Amino acid sequence: MSSSLLPTYVRADVVFERGEGPWLVTERGERYLDFGSGIAVNSLGHAHPHLVKALTDQAQRIWHTSNLVRIPGGETLADRLVASTFADRVFFCNSGAEALEGAIKMARKYHAVKGHPERFRIVTFEGAFHGRTLATIAAGGQAKYLEGFGPKVEGFDQVPFGDHEALRAAITDATAGILIEPVQGEGGIRPVPNQCLRGLRELCDEKGILLILDEVQSGVGRTGRFFAHEWAGITPDIMAVAKGIGGGFPLGAVLATQEAAQGMTAGTHGTTFGGNPLAMAVGNAVLDVVLEEGFLAHVEKMGLLMKQRLAELRDRHPRVIAEVRGAGLMLGLKLNVPNGDFTVAARDARMIVIPAGDNVVRLLPPLTITEAEVGEAFARLDAAATAIEARLDARGAA
Repeated sequence: MSSSLLPTYVRADVVFERGEGPWLVTERGERYLDFGSGIAVNSLGHAHPHLVKALTDQAQRIWHTSNLVRIPGGETLADRLVASTFADRVFFCNSGAEALEGAIKMARKYHAVKGHPERFRIVTFEGAFHGRTLATIAAGGQAKYLEGFGPKVEGFDQVPFGDHEALRAAITDATAGILIEPVQGEGGIRPVPNQCLRGLRELCDEKGILLILDEVQSGVGRTGRFFAHEWAGITPDIMAVAKGIGGGFPLGAVLATQEAAQGMTAGTHGTTFGGNPLAMAVGNAVLDVVLEEGFLAHVEKMGLLMKQRLAELRDRHPRVIAEVRGAGLMLGLKLNVPNGDFTVAARDARMIVIPAGDNVVRLLPPLTITEAEVGEAFARLDAAATAIEARLDARGAA
C-alpha cells in the first residue's frame, strides 16, 4: 500500500486500534502481547485509567500557553523530581533527543561561565544511541546514522565500551564531560557495571568535568529503581530523561545540580511545547503511580521472574538464544539467529519485541506487568523460538 509518509521506517503490516494494559488489539480483534511498550515509552501500559483521567481532565481546561507564563503543573512536577532525585533544577522538553541536546548545551555552558569556553568536548562510548539530531548522532557516533548528513558535529570523542585506558586517554584540557547510558538500549541491552559507574563518578571529580547520564530508556522505574544509576550509589551532574516519564505522552526533561545548571539563565535555552499543561498533567500522573510505595519493588520482582523464565527459554532453545541480558524490566536476548527473524516470529506468535544492536531483541514490558502475563510472554517467546528451530531443521533437511 502506497503512503505519503516519508519512508524512513520499515513498518510491519499491522494496525492496532486500541490497547489495554500490556495488550494491543488490531482492527480484527487480534490480541498482541506488547513487550515493546512503544520502545520503553508506555511505562504503565496502554490506557492506564489514572493517566487517561489526568489527560482528559486537563484537556477540558487548557492545553497550551507557552513558557512566557507560569505553568503550575510543571512547577509541581519539577519539585517532585527534585525531591526524588539528585537534581536541583529541571528543564522540560518533548523528547529524548531534545533532552540530550539540552544536557550537552548545559555542560558546555557550565565551563564557559567558569571561564573555560575551550572545554566543550564530551567523551561518549561505542554502541551508544542518544537521538537523531545532528548533535546526538555525532554523540552516538554510529556510522549508519551519520552517513550522508555532512560533516559530523564537532565536540565528541568516542571510546570503546568498557575500555578504561582509552577513556582516560580521551580526556584532555578541552573535555567538558562524559556522557553514558547506564544501560545501553539501542546498543543491545548492555548494562554498565556498577563499579564502572562509580569509577566514572570518581574520574569526573578528579578531572573537574561533568558526568552526564542518558536515562531516556533506563529511567523512571525501568530497572527496578527510579533511575538506573541508583543501583551504583552515585549521582550525575546532568541527566537526560524521556520515554517512560510521559507514559506515552511526549515528554522529556533535563535534570541537573545547581552547580551544573548555573549557566542556563534567561534566554540561553527554550522550547515552544516543552512543559505544556497536557504533558505536565500526564507526567505528574505517572509519578503518582511509579513513586507509590511498593511499585518499584514490584518491578524488581517481575524483572527477576522474567530473567529466570528467559534463562529457561535459553536452555530450551540454545540454537536460537545465546544470552540473556539486562536489569529489571529492561531485558534483552542475544541471538544466534538474525534478530529480525526473531522479531517476525514473535509477531507471528502475537507478541511485540524490539530489535537492537549486537543482534539483540529487547523485552520492555509495561512496568505494571503481572506474573500471569510473564508466563504468557514465555509461552509466546517459546513458540517463536520453536518456529525458528523448525525452519532451521527444514533448511538442514533440504
